[in-house]
Amino acid sequence: MFKLLTGAAIGAAALWFLDPDRGGDRRTQVLGYARKGKDQAVQAGEGLSDKVGSGDERAPASERFNDAALQAKVESEIFRPEGAPKGEVSVNVEDGVVYLRGQLDDPSAIESLRQAASKVDGVRGVESLLHEPGQPAPHKDEARSS
Repeated sequence: MFKLLTGAAIGAAALWFLDPDRGGDRRTQVLGYARKGKDQAVQAGEGLSDKVGSGDERAPASERFNDAALQAKVESEIFRPEGAPKGEVSVNVEDGVVYLRGQLDDPSAIESLRQAASKVDGVRGVESLLHEPGQPAPHKDEARSS
């Protein structure tokens, strides 16, 4: 029964489209609807791409992150490795500039923290106020920048 109904429907559609008198008008009308639908789909897609963006048009990181968010991001990155001196170093961010404060025994650890902080997306500069025990802490205006 299903095959019979399917065959009848296909036959009726064929007659409707292939009718010598009005079939051409019907085909033109159906194709017009299809083109209109395609154009609407393209416009909707273009509207979505404008809203979503391509990813290449992102604002600079310094504009995407406020200082508190940037501080959390820097802390997450520089204190991630096992054995990182999390309790010995404090991180502050002012206007996108990272300030590292504290004292560490290893001068190479001081430099490595400074370099790691400078590589974080959104950091405009790094002021290392880190020092070794027994040495005076550098002042803001004496700190090394990157």
